[in-house]
Amino acid sequence: LIAACAAAVKKIHAAPDPRLLPFAEHLTMIDQITEDIARLKNRIESCRNLRLQKLWKEDIARLAKRERVELKTLAAAIREHRDLAKKLALINSIDGIGLKTAMVILVRMPEIGQITREQAAALAGIAPYDDDSGDRTGVRQIAGGRERLRRALFNAALPASFRWNPQLIAFYGRLTGAGKEHKRALIACARKLLIFANTAVARGTPWQKKPPEVASMLAA
Repeated sequence: LIAACAAAVKKIHAAPDPRLLPFAEHLTMIDQITEDIARLKNRIESCRNLRLQKLWKEDIARLAKRERVELKTLAAAIREHRDLAKKLALINSIDGIGLKTAMVILVRMPEIGQITREQAAALAGIAPYDDDSGDRTGVRQIAGGRERLRRALFNAALPASFRWNPQLIAFYGRLTGAGKEHKRALIACARKLLIFANTAVARGTPWQKKPPEVASMLAA
């Protein structure tokens, strides 16, 4: 049975880059610091004790400092490898993708630049899947994928779609103008961001801003 399955495989995928494993563990630790900060902020909002608020604010400041230090340390470690440094710079060249998000895409999607846009969206869990049955046409939904990568893309897509990326601003406006609800439009923008990153790495050239009229056509 194993031999039959192996014989049926049409494409052999390369093994994951072993250099990325310690980077992924480092990223997870940074994510956990971010989550700890969010939990402390929630505690402050529901607490009236000024002494406890002060203690938690001190903890937040300490954790925020550690987060900044760890992000710099991780970026430096990645840039020690010339090929990874080049990919990181290409991803980071996209308006709306900051250094942290660029590192998340690079480390949590090592296939970046070597797969199709549809495959990239599916791996991140932001590809729309149908829910049709017979004559019924269901609502398209996203499913599966790499949770931490998807979360990072969502976090980047919100400010990118409102402020930082002209193409996404136009794209978001077109979607909501056509009646798309905010959440679905944001998912589409997160997918666009990942496609921009995949394209930049595949071509080996930094992301180029487009004039407003061209951005509107591309967003369509």
